[in-house]
Amino acid sequence: MSPEPSTENPALAAGIDFGGTSVKIGVCQGDTLVAKGDPIPTDNYKSAEDLIDAMVDQIQALCDAHPGVATVGAGVPGFVDFKRGFVHDLTNVPTWVNVPFAHILTEKTGLAAVVDNDANCMAYAEWRYGSAAGRENVIALTLGTGIGGGLILDGKLYRGSQFGAGEIGQMSIDYRGKAGEYGNTGAAEKYVGNAQIEEHAILKYANLGIAKSREECTPKAIAQAAQAGDEIARQIWGDVANWLGTVVSSIVWLLNPDAIVIGGGVSRAGKLLFDPLEKKLTSMLSPVFWENLEILPAKFGNDAGIIGSAALARDASVEGDAANTEK
Repeated sequence: MSPEPSTENPALAAGIDFGGTSVKIGVCQGDTLVAKGDPIPTDNYKSAEDLIDAMVDQIQALCDAHPGVATVGAGVPGFVDFKRGFVHDLTNVPTWVNVPFAHILTEKTGLAAVVDNDANCMAYAEWRYGSAAGRENVIALTLGTGIGGGLILDGKLYRGSQFGAGEIGQMSIDYRGKAGEYGNTGAAEKYVGNAQIEEHAILKYANLGIAKSREECTPKAIAQAAQAGDEIARQIWGDVANWLGTVVSSIVWLLNPDAIVIGGGVSRAGKLLFDPLEKKLTSMLSPVFWENLEILPAKFGNDAGIIGSAALARDASVEGDAANTEK
């Protein structure tokens, strides 16, 4: 179940949001981001060890400025053994293979460490403090380069047997569709990722005799065009909503959640995405499911990874469930 809210100020905890291009680190007290360091570019470091040392330097500086931090959490974009705090591999970060990340963090900082998938951290932030606070069953999606997902079931973060549950982007929406990374044709993130939306927009305009550059077809640019009255751009968001709605409806039929929380850069399209998505879902679900389902925009935006990883570390420490940090 959800940890009970405290009447006292929650303990300080450090959070790490590990992205493909940069690492962001902060200190949190509950849902408040007390302080945040400068982003650390991942490309500046040739090995996992060098990048971890840069993280440790920033964590120590933040801890010096904010005494009382006892735990650190990290959300990473890849497959993780949560119990051991062990990173199997990270998407788009080739040197990060078989890294005992939690062990190294504890060894170098002296802080109890927890490592989890980054989408799980986002889901935890939104369920613990954000848009879905108080709900028992929540599906969280983050839409960006791909589709990340996190599952809150019966008031607990569900990770699965190999801690890989929630990979919604790998679910198929067309068994004859585009090839996925793992032989899974029709993987949803091959349609709804940033690059895929750009490619779809370029092709849709081209089929109507309109040449558009990639810069004119980013999700942000297409949202701006739609808001300015471009009907083709509105149709593109309708296409995105149809793809997303297909995978979300399958999840709802399987898990019957209270709420779907959607964050990430693509979600910033707002009503351009959410309105046709709700229409799609109502057409694919029984009223028994739909009438009690909330579709919610995420609350924390780019800070969700830091807030969620810090909260996971703090709550795991309180519950005596911190990661086993052996190598």
